[in-house]
Amino acid sequence: MNEQTLEKMRKLRLFGMHRALKTNLETDRNEKFTPDELISFLIDSEWDDRYNRSIDRSLKNAHFRYKAGIENIDYAPQRGIDKNQIHRFAECDFIKAKENILITGSTGTGKSFMASAIGHQACFSGYKVLYANTSRLFAQLKIAKADGSVMKELIRIEKQDLLILDDFGIQPLDQQSRSMLMEIMEDRHGKRSTIITSQLPVKLWYDVIGEKTVADAILDRIVHDAHRLDIKGESMRKKKEKRSEEKLD
Repeated sequence: MNEQTLEKMRKLRLFGMHRALKTNLETDRNEKFTPDELISFLIDSEWDDRYNRSIDRSLKNAHFRYKAGIENIDYAPQRGIDKNQIHRFAECDFIKAKENILITGSTGTGKSFMASAIGHQACFSGYKVLYANTSRLFAQLKIAKADGSVMKELIRIEKQDLLILDDFGIQPLDQQSRSMLMEIMEDRHGKRSTIITSQLPVKLWYDVIGEKTVADAILDRIVHDAHRLDIKGESMRKKKEKRSEEKLD
């Protein structure tokens, strides 16, 4: 009878229940449950399995640049990072409030890692997240516009609870990219949250976007009530390189 039950669980795609019951049956001294305890054990196992698979899908679909965790962030005093602020971000209240986060700092200071860490936490909290290099995203959208699939891509971006635009401002936006950014931010304004990282301070974003009227409209939607984080200190990559060289010496 146990084999029939296991086969039915497998066919019903109750993989958590299947694994839990199979493991328990194969244990030399399998744990004995009351009927209520067995039901609770199997349901908890199925719940955990589905939750873990959901998290795995979310992380895969997010396309993060780094596998990053809040616990791995360096809070050295010279970096000017408020640990309490980061932990508040990790609670994802800013997503519930449809607020944005702007992370600025010199190259190599850990902006992308910070954004990815917050993004990972959002995935663990059940939110849909998409990480994208800004220049690469606009290039992909231009290709999508040429083959007629751009609306599908923009709708996919709009549906993300959290959009991470990394390395914003590496190069000035052309008219097409400017128009796409306007559409993205218009769709998300007051509905979804966005994290933007940039080497440039926010006051220089006008020059990157170009066309003052459009820049005003875009930045009004991005900057208004946004949380700001300016990471200071030397490049984290250079620090790691120095440590590696010291170890070799």
